[in-house]
Amino acid sequence: MEKSLVLRNKYWILRHGKSIPNEKGLIVSSMENGIKEEYQLADEGVGQAQLAGELFLKELKQRNIPLESVRICYSPFARTSHTAKVVASVLNLPFEGPQCKMMGDLRERYFGPSFELFSHDKYPAIWAHDEKDPFMQLEGGESVNDVATRLASALEIIESEFQGCAVLIVSHGDPLQILQTVLNATKQNTESSSNDLASIIRAVKVSSVLSQHRKFALVTGELRSVV
Repeated sequence: MEKSLVLRNKYWILRHGKSIPNEKGLIVSSMENGIKEEYQLADEGVGQAQLAGELFLKELKQRNIPLESVRICYSPFARTSHTAKVVASVLNLPFEGPQCKMMGDLRERYFGPSFELFSHDKYPAIWAHDEKDPFMQLEGGESVNDVATRLASALEIIESEFQGCAVLIVSHGDPLQILQTVLNATKQNTESSSNDLASIIRAVKVSSVLSQHRKFALVTGELRSVV
């Protein structure tokens, strides 16, 4: 019997606006560096976050979803916190209030010391590595599967804490690609006989699925409805 993923909330994802590292062409993926204010949004990125917030507000109104039902869950990195704060302002939600939640598991994928603070030109090597084996960790960094596992944990926490909400997840390129890959695979999964969220996600965390995460790439400041 087919078991599709049934969630208690509706979900949107938002990749952070264009950041200072994006402008400089730098990979900033460690928590230590990522939280530094010097790596927050560039001016263009603030504008992208503003536009994303306005688009999200428009979609909420079209679906008759009240602002009281909105929850913003975001990565602790400076560029994502900055993006979430801009969106919260557009929605007139207090950023320090209960509707906004910082979650460590939504952080950027750590690419390891061989890539940290190096050029974006190294990304193709990472993605080639992922296609070959999404379970193999980058040297000192995270594999695709590592990220998928912690994102599943984040989703479980959100599902346990909120019900009937419109949840906006503000995160990074790789994590959001991986999250979409997993969620999309659950829609076609016929293997799992469980209704348990963790079990359904575990069933689709296989190489043939995870290696294809680049198909779900987002540009900076891009908003998508996913579930």
